[in-house]
Amino acid sequence: MIESQVENDSQKQANGPLTDLRVIELGQLIAGPFCGQLMADMGADVIKIEPPGIGDPMRVWGRGNYPLWWTVCARNKRCVTANLREPEGQDLARKLISQADMVLENFRPGTMERWGLGYEELAKENPGLIMIRVSGYGQTGPHAGRAGYASIGEALGGMRYLCGEPDRRPSRTGLSMGDSIAATFACMGALAALHHREKTGEGQVIDASIFESVLNIMEATIPEYTVSNYIRKRSGATLPNVAPSNIYSCKDGEFLIAANQDTVFARLCAVMGQAELAQDERFSTHTARGLNAEELDGLINEWTLTKTVDEVDQLMEESAVPAGGIYRAPEMLKDPHFKAREAIIDTPTEHWPDLKMQNVFPKMSKTQGGVRWVGPQVVGEHNQSVYSDLLGLSAHELAELEKKSII
Repeated sequence: MIESQVENDSQKQANGPLTDLRVIELGQLIAGPFCGQLMADMGADVIKIEPPGIGDPMRVWGRGNYPLWWTVCARNKRCVTANLREPEGQDLARKLISQADMVLENFRPGTMERWGLGYEELAKENPGLIMIRVSGYGQTGPHAGRAGYASIGEALGGMRYLCGEPDRRPSRTGLSMGDSIAATFACMGALAALHHREKTGEGQVIDASIFESVLNIMEATIPEYTVSNYIRKRSGATLPNVAPSNIYSCKDGEFLIAANQDTVFARLCAVMGQAELAQDERFSTHTARGLNAEELDGLINEWTLTKTVDEVDQLMEESAVPAGGIYRAPEMLKDPHFKAREAIIDTPTEHWPDLKMQNVFPKMSKTQGGVRWVGPQVVGEHNQSVYSDLLGLSAHELAELEKKSII
């Protein structure tokens, strides 16, 4: 992105419910930056601090011909550089944080303290500061100091054991789910802390671990074990005792049907021309269908094989049976519902004039956020505007800091 375009982008009016908040984002890769993305999407002024020269490793992550993940996770953020391993770089961060509502970091616990940027130190200058700390294992406990990526948190929190086919080793989704889940919980905690600050003036620390974030979406796995000694197992594309809810084969592809509730199942049977199945003792109740899921799936698959995906889709819509295609990016871009909802938007840049990405979510009736610019392409793109406007540094001072590799 050329310099003039960057300058124009950074001056675009922010929209959303958080336009009066400033967040200083430290850390790198996924969990911390995704939390920052959520806040920036809602209008917060998120200033991301990267290492000088190389920047966040996320700048070179992605698949395909170009590393495009950065364009999404750094969108709406002002990006500056500071060498946090050096006292002068730490001082720059400290001064920015003193003017912020929140500071967000996802380093290994203890790193911020070693740099003189622990919460107690920062709160002396900014007592209302909310510090968001995302880590693999949390800030306390015997494993707190261990390195922990999302894959480890997913395994520790129980998700990985349940992913995949029952006759194979545990698998994973094709996304870094643990990071995204932890980031979302961290964002929720930060907004709850903001509500508390509005009432009391007090800041606080948000301690969001990846493993506990995963644990919190694990439904009743712990109660089931403690009361019934039941341990959930991998079940592939289905959920045990929930049927029919599976992927079925059509003439030209695969289609997902979820008709496990009694009245919905009756509607499915009717549209299949086999209304009697709803009264069959093998399938007449939720429990019975769960026990005979394999047989039931076979009957449904025999029917779907006689039709195309579009034909089954139309019949399911007409019968109010929850169902849908197995979408990839091409299908999403063609679907009129995605277009009507503006779920995917055009975000053209100098480098990628055809760039599209997912829109800001959730939708809000009065304070909708938006994508003002995508992740800045040049490391330290906003150094001059941020350090000059907020810290009053002159062009000469910035040049000296750059010469010493501080920024």
